[in-house]
Amino acid sequence: MITIIDYGLGNLGSMANMLKKAGAASEVTSEVRDIENASRLILPGVGAFDAGMARLHERGLAEVLHRKVIGEHTPILGVCLGMQLLGRKSAEGTRPGLGWIDAESVRFGFENNALRVPHMGWNMLDIPRPHPLFAGLEHENRFYFVHSYHMVCANQADVLARTEYGFAFTSAVGRANILGVQFHPEKSHRFGLRLLKNFADWSPA
Repeated sequence: MITIIDYGLGNLGSMANMLKKAGAASEVTSEVRDIENASRLILPGVGAFDAGMARLHERGLAEVLHRKVIGEHTPILGVCLGMQLLGRKSAEGTRPGLGWIDAESVRFGFENNALRVPHMGWNMLDIPRPHPLFAGLEHENRFYFVHSYHMVCANQADVLARTEYGFAFTSAVGRANILGVQFHPEKSHRFGLRLLKNFADWSPA
C-alpha cells in the first residue's frame, strides 16, 4: 500500500488513479495514524514552499514523516513541490524545509527573458547513472513539468537526473530511501506510469 500524503496541496486524485493503473494499491490520507502504518509514501505538492511547510506542521505531519523516513527508513517519493520540501530551504520563502536532502531551491532566471518562467510542458531526463526508479526509462522518456523553482544540491551524488532548460537543472534526487522528482509522473502518460510502478516495486538497499 502506497500512502499519498494529503496536506491540502497536490494532485491527489490523479496520483491515486495513475497508481491504480500501475497496479499499485494506494490511499490518500491526512491522518497521522495512517502515516504511522505506511509502508511507502508519496509527498505530492503544487504551490508555494512556505505554504507547503506550514501545512505539514499545522497538521502534525512533518513530525510523523520524519519518524517514518529518517527513523524507520520508509521509502518516500516527493513530487514537484514535494521534492523541493525534501531540501533545507527555498528562495521562495523563509521557512526551513524537511532537510533530508542537502539542497535549496532557487528560481529560474534568464537574461533578457530568453526563456519563459515557469518551465512548463514536456521535457526529457538525462540520467547519469542507473537507479531502479528509472528502470526502462534510460533511453526514452518524456515527463510533464510545471515549476518556477529548481533544486540545487550541495552533494552531486544526490542528483539522479537532470533536464535541460537553458541549462542542466536537477530534475530528480535520491539518497537511500528518499527520492524526489520535479516533474509530475501522474500527468506523464506511459512514462509516469512506468516510474510509479518502479517506485512501487523498489526496495532501497
